[in-house]
Amino acid sequence: MRRIHHPILFTALFLAGCGDSTGQSTKPATTPTPSDTMSQYDHSANPYYSHTDTAKLEVPLSEWKRILPDDLYHIAFEKGTERAFTGKYWDFEGIGTYACAVCGNVLFQADSKFASSCGWPSFFQPERKDAIVYHEDRTFGMVRTETTCGRCGAHLGHVFEDGPKPTGLRYCINSVSLEYLPGR
Repeated sequence: MRRIHHPILFTALFLAGCGDSTGQSTKPATTPTPSDTMSQYDHSANPYYSHTDTAKLEVPLSEWKRILPDDLYHIAFEKGTERAFTGKYWDFEGIGTYACAVCGNVLFQADSKFASSCGWPSFFQPERKDAIVYHEDRTFGMVRTETTCGRCGAHLGHVFEDGPKPTGLRYCINSVSLEYLPGR
């Protein structure tokens, strides 16, 4: 397969959720096991983290910066994106739920996760209507729909209209933005 070397085209494909643009999977040799996929972060210093509280949070960015790990803060509040095929959950399959790694807001059930081959965890519907908020994103010369947590406002990823039935949607979410909660 021919590699794409044009930097603008590569960036556009990457940001559109197409991953590595070479068409070749860079999947790691092993898939994480449930014992590997417990919490990515220590939430003991985060008084806002809850799987049951859905009340909107208004926390200053300086407070989030103080209590969150650097990688999570970068993705969540500087709208970063992890490299395709590198996140902890992009190809993980387990029974449970996925919550916002910043505040614990439950976002997706594992049975709405599907293999999209884009290199990020993909889901076809959120847990509940208010779990996610949508914003027009016109960065990088494209028009996309950004998804943020309905509770804390953290950047999660984007949603595209190329997913499976029944919704036809593909929520393309950064693994860093998620916490897997087994068996919930």
